[in-house]
Parts: sequence; C-alpha cells; structure tokens
Amino acid sequence: MPGTDPRAATAAIFAELPDFPYLAELPGRGPGADLVGRTAALLVGMPVETTTGGWRLADRPGRDARRAASMLSRDLDELEEAAQSWDGPLKVQACGPWTMAASIELTRRRDPALADQGAVADLTVSLAEGVALHVAEVRKRVPGATIVLQLDEPSLPAVLAGAVPSASGLNRITEVEGSTAAASLRVILAGAGVFSVVHCCAAEVPFGVITAAGAGAAAFDLGLLRREDEDGLAEAVESGLGLLTGVIAFDAIRQQGSGPPPDPADAARRITALWRRIGLRPAAATAGVVITPSCGLAGATPAGARQTLAWCARAARILPELIEEEG
Repeated sequence: MPGTDPRAATAAIFAELPDFPYLAELPGRGPGADLVGRTAALLVGMPVETTTGGWRLADRPGRDARRAASMLSRDLDELEEAAQSWDGPLKVQACGPWTMAASIELTRRRDPALADQGAVADLTVSLAEGVALHVAEVRKRVPGATIVLQLDEPSLPAVLAGAVPSASGLNRITEVEGSTAAASLRVILAGAGVFSVVHCCAAEVPFGVITAAGAGAAAFDLGLLRREDEDGLAEAVESGLGLLTGVIAFDAIRQQGSGPPPDPADAARRITALWRRIGLRPAAATAGVVITPSCGLAGATPAGARQTLAWCARAARILPELIEEEG
C-alpha cells in the first residue's frame, strides 16, 4: 500500500475489501518496511543490517532490525484494532526464501546468500520458524480470523533460470532445481499450517514448482502471462491450485483522468477469456479465482489504491453474473 500511515491504509483495506482484508505493508516508510527488510525482521537467529545496496546478514542484531520489527509491530496493532470481532479470511504476507536468498548479502561477502547452499538452508529454517511465529501472533490478535499466508517470490524465476548475478555482476549464481525450490517453499508453508499462496509477479511463473510446494493458490499478473506458459497454468488449476489473478492495474485507473471510470466487467471478461483459452469451464473460475491488483499498490496514491481495491471488489461481484450470461 502507498503512504506512511498504517492506520489509514488498514482502514482503506477493510472498507474496500470486507470479504478478504489483509495486513498492510507500507514500503514508503523506508528500510525495514520494504519487502526484504520487513521479512528479515521475522528471521530467528539470523540478524541482518542495511547496506548501501540493500540488506546483508550480520553478526549481531542492530538498530536496522529493531526498526523493522517496530514498524511491523505497529502495523499489527492497527490490524488488531480494525479487525475486532473479525471472523473471515485474513491475509498476511512475507517474502519467500528464494527471493530472500537472492536479495540478502552474505556477512563477509557481497555475493547474495543464494551463492552459499549452507546459508540458504539456514535461511529457510530461520524463515520457517519466524513465519510460523508471525502467523501465530496474528491469530492471537485476531482469534476469529482464518489466516491465509502469502509468500512473495518475485525472484523465483531468476533463481530457477540461473539469472541472479554475483556481486561483481560478471557471473551468475548456478540455477536451482525446481524440486529443490519446491522443497524449501514446502518447509515454510507446512510450518505455518494455514492456507497458503505463492505470489510471483514476473514472467515465466513456475506454476509446477508452486504446486509441488503444496501451496493452495498462486498469485500472478495476468498481463505478464505468456501463451507458452498457459498449459502449465491449466495443469496447475486442474490439480486443484487456486488463483489470485492480477488483472486490475492502478495505472489504467489513473490514466482515465476526468473521463468515465473503467468498466470492472472488462477485468471479469479477461478471466473468462483465459479460462476458455486454456480449455477449462469458465464456471469453475467462480470458486477458484480471486481478482486482485496486478502487482502491489505502493506506487499509487492513497486515493488511487483505494479506488483500485474497490474496482477489484466490483469485478469479483460481476464475474459470476458474466459467466451465467455467457453460458
């Protein structure tokens, strides 16, 4: 979400998405509120610190990690206040192990932790424990909620392709096998013990890896989905994988200016068109698809983010009606 006010962001989320709210993330507050730094605050026994280029493993806890933990704690306070008596699904997010390993530097080397198999193993175990504690904390604060865990893995395709650069930029870190990637994800998802989503807002979404990891759903940007990846998507859906499908881009709403607002039915039609293209009955989409923004709203204005969420909710209400009309 955009801005720096967690109370305002949380209020907007619960107002516009009363059926599926989530814990707000506000990266505009700076280091520690970003995707990697926020999740680094969850790590158990693996302190981190900021560098000129991002984050690295540290010898001991410092103020950077404390600041990240403090911001997360405040966000949880706002969530607890807004979600009093809440008894529906509630989504929380964390950075996945492979994006963490590709983004955090080793303690005494500038290479990413991904270059050290031992560091990756330690990071996975630490993250699994930290995410499980985070889920438990949210459940304690909002006891009636059904927690949904989302792991954000924007770097997963690059990890699988061996495209993550070394510190010098002259080499690439050896690619990771799909089975290995799935195994690490599975450790974290299983440890959390809740319905889980793996989010990958990149091209070449590895639906097979996400399915093998035991995730209940995959979140992706429909605008980045390549035709050659649609067979893999169809197989994943047929195996029972749900989809959080990013079809609402806040840029499209912002570009409307003073003209007529965009038609949420257009987003619903993109879903039914995809279903027909991959050879599945559109009627199945009503049970297996959540309509979402394309990929985060941090770059929007607060008003634009709220409008985008409202458009998602309207498109979701239209989808079953559209499927019935189209037959």
